[in-house]
Amino acid sequence: MPESFSAIYQRACERKGSEQALEANLGNPFPKTAIADISDDRFLAEMTKKVFQSGFVWRVVEQKWSDFEEVFFDFDIEKVLLMPDEMFEQKAADKRIIRNYKKVMTVRDNALMIKDISHQHGSFAAFVNQFGAGNITQLWRKLKRHGARLGGNTGPYMLRTVGVDTFLLSRDVEDYLRKHDIISGGSYSNRSLEAMDEAFLFWHEQSNRPLQQISRVLAMSWGTNQAIEV
Repeated sequence: MPESFSAIYQRACERKGSEQALEANLGNPFPKTAIADISDDRFLAEMTKKVFQSGFVWRVVEQKWSDFEEVFFDFDIEKVLLMPDEMFEQKAADKRIIRNYKKVMTVRDNALMIKDISHQHGSFAAFVNQFGAGNITQLWRKLKRHGARLGGNTGPYMLRTVGVDTFLLSRDVEDYLRKHDIISGGSYSNRSLEAMDEAFLFWHEQSNRPLQQISRVLAMSWGTNQAIEV
């Protein structure tokens, strides 16, 4: 049985100085009604941003982002999928963006994934809204399996950034889960992901809080709070 959320919350309050200080750092995800309004192009844009930020200086990507939007036609799915290979090669050499051919090609791969899923579910947002407490890592796994470079924390960070309710496997969260024998072995193995879903569902049912808040409380209750939680 995992540690109670009330015990985790109390420890986080003590570490942060007060309940008010802790609550000020939690934030809220968007409601599913707001997620439903996110267009497919915005999902593709955020996927691309997180792919380029992975292993790179985030600030540089942010500074160039308006150029990314222009170079990729505001991430219009149909326009991206009409681009021939030669045009992608040209984009990968464009000095306005970060010149990385393999990452540039993820724009087409992820646009294709979004189009296929939207065809099945009406929109990519409708597909995303099927997941929540108890099975959010199934969405992580689908992004990794069907998308390009969306494994590890990239997919979850993308979801968090657009407002989807998800926990993040930050350094402190992972350390807590390991030290309390909730996960072992590979962080993103099916066994570990299922164990995480169970633990976060347990805390969600105890607290009636979104996964985002539980994740942040857990991180701030443990370790050195080194990881950035957006």
